[in-house]
Amino acid sequence: MFYSITGTLVTEELNAAVIDNNGIAFYMTVSAKTHEKLSPKRGEKVTLYTYLSVKEDGLDLFGFFSQEELNAFKLLITISGVGPKAALSVLSCMTPEQFAVAVGTGDTKAISKAKGLGAKTAARIVLELKDKIAKQLAEDEPLDKGAALLPGKDNLSEAINALLVLGYTRAEATSALKTVDTTLTLEEIITAALKKLMK
Repeated sequence: MFYSITGTLVTEELNAAVIDNNGIAFYMTVSAKTHEKLSPKRGEKVTLYTYLSVKEDGLDLFGFFSQEELNAFKLLITISGVGPKAALSVLSCMTPEQFAVAVGTGDTKAISKAKGLGAKTAARIVLELKDKIAKQLAEDEPLDKGAALLPGKDNLSEAINALLVLGYTRAEATSALKTVDTTLTLEEIITAALKKLMK
């Protein structure tokens, strides 16, 4: 229903933000990471990407500073036992890039640090999202130049997986990674690729 909302940031608090758009104020639940991005911008024009949760007892609007964070949120809530609050908890303790790296490398300890999320749920998140990525890799066409970017092989393949977690296609991911310095750390490689994808 809503893709994004742009307007004046009226107020922001740890778990929420209010944006005034032409006299209509939208209250959105946000992650701690989005809150950090918004804190210096009170009174300024901002854009948040949104997700509308429809439940029997009402509607909840969630706001995200980046599309990557929204994509990670959408993936998280597809996992059994992970609702919007738990998904926000994960994205409050790690950036979308860090989350993607954790899934790609099977780092359940990093994910289970999120408040209210146990080790079993963290393991389920890694298992189910890795499966989705593997399925997408299997269905896609072969990579350019015969590059063997298979899950778990090296930083470049882990970066491919991470970008898939964030919602990009494999073609977009491989194109963005072609000129990235592969001697960088995994998170630096992903960050560099994201900068190219967002141009």
